[in-house]
Amino acid sequence: MSLENCRLDKRYDLRQRLSRGSYAEIFVAEDKIARQLAHKQVVVKALNVFLQDDLDTDLERTLVENFQNEAVALDRVRHPNIISRLGHGTARDLKGMMFHYLVLEYLEGGDLQQATRAGWLTPDIAMKYVEQICAGLRHAHRNGVIHRDIKPQNLLLTKDRETVKIADFGVARIHLSDAPITRVGTNIYAPPEHSPLYAGSGNALASELTPAADIYSLAKSIYTLMTGESPRAYANNTITELPITVRDENWADELIRVIRRATDNDIARRHQTVDELWEDLSTVRNLVGSGETITRVRSKFTALPQPHVSKGYSPLAPTKPRFDTSRDLRAKHPLISVKKELEMPVEVIYEPPTLSDLAVPPTQRTSNEIFPQEQPVFEQSEVPEAIAPIRKHRKFVRTAAAALMLLAVFVGLLYGTHYYITRSGIFSDTIRSFSAQTGIANTDINLRPEPSVRNEPFGVVTKDSRVRILNEQDNWYQIDVIEQGRDRSPAPTSDRGWVNGRYIDIDQN
Repeated sequence: MSLENCRLDKRYDLRQRLSRGSYAEIFVAEDKIARQLAHKQVVVKALNVFLQDDLDTDLERTLVENFQNEAVALDRVRHPNIISRLGHGTARDLKGMMFHYLVLEYLEGGDLQQATRAGWLTPDIAMKYVEQICAGLRHAHRNGVIHRDIKPQNLLLTKDRETVKIADFGVARIHLSDAPITRVGTNIYAPPEHSPLYAGSGNALASELTPAADIYSLAKSIYTLMTGESPRAYANNTITELPITVRDENWADELIRVIRRATDNDIARRHQTVDELWEDLSTVRNLVGSGETITRVRSKFTALPQPHVSKGYSPLAPTKPRFDTSRDLRAKHPLISVKKELEMPVEVIYEPPTLSDLAVPPTQRTSNEIFPQEQPVFEQSEVPEAIAPIRKHRKFVRTAAAALMLLAVFVGLLYGTHYYITRSGIFSDTIRSFSAQTGIANTDINLRPEPSVRNEPFGVVTKDSRVRILNEQDNWYQIDVIEQGRDRSPAPTSDRGWVNGRYIDIDQN
């Protein structure tokens, strides 16, 4: 696609192509109007159906629908440890080809496969990342989404390497009833039930995909992160041994026990949920963290994998994308309509002339550059009939432009008033109520007067309490308690305050 050095949707300056897959091209871009510094750089994933060799109408429609399903899946599973969708749109490239695109957050830390090869991924750091991956995958499964392509290359790091996020939901299964089962993912990490051939194996569970499929892939990814080697020798098979380089580690026996079960070819013998896998990894985590055998019982607070919230994360998803999939392929130029449509075109980013450009001698310039051709001038009475409609059109355009300028001034005044009221706190409850979301407290939380731990709490939100989110600031939520999870005595003095966002599970609409 012809998109380098272009401005997309009058907002995104595309800088360079990062990669190209079987159906999409990935570009890094600069968001000119981003409100948060963390999202000044973004990733634009552009659907290019012409990367397919044998394209027809049905395949085109399938690719577009899968592209839209990826956006739906990302919004449904929005979580601190899952890559966030920031926007979407439809445009034309410089050659006139129409395409759909998604805007995703840019994670500059690379993927965990690169981290493994670089050699800085120690077992304790790896287990920290495993907890975050489990937290994100657990959230996806609880919302009915199976990723189907968990592997180190799809686990991306933030620039500070403190947070890992699951990416690439392009082949995610959103509905458990979707059919048929198709082969997806990398053979090294994909479970056998991803293949339609497994349906004839006699396994009663092979007719549908379950979270155990992702657990299989996650276990093989954990093998890579903890040992530094890929499980290539165990493609489509159960892992039975660790590499000889780590077999003497104090955690090796426990790790292979967990991985052997999680990668069993019999789906029923695997861990059926992420919680079950995380529980089974408890001894490994304790051994990695302490360096010696631990027999004490883990605290209740760490019974579930905890997410890690990076700067700039918001639980609120942008407008849901709806791409048009009804357009038929044209014989010569598929996806290009003869008539002008309303899709936003891309623009060439203006680059100022360099000194070398300005230094071209006049003798090397064309005659038109030195002596522009004069245009005929007509008196009012001599204006040809063909030019009269053009002047009327120009007058109409000027009038419309003036009206738009007045409208822009009016909208600016409204925006300024809205900005002042929202910043000053006046009518804040009324203004923010339209965007409020609800959630569930996943533990007991201190209720504080300000979004910081540097003040004394004045109340407690009990576990399983239902809350309404009124505002968000630096990963803190201002909430109203709708219903406490359990009775408290004495009764709380207030049901409104600030809590840390990591302890609130946002309801998915």
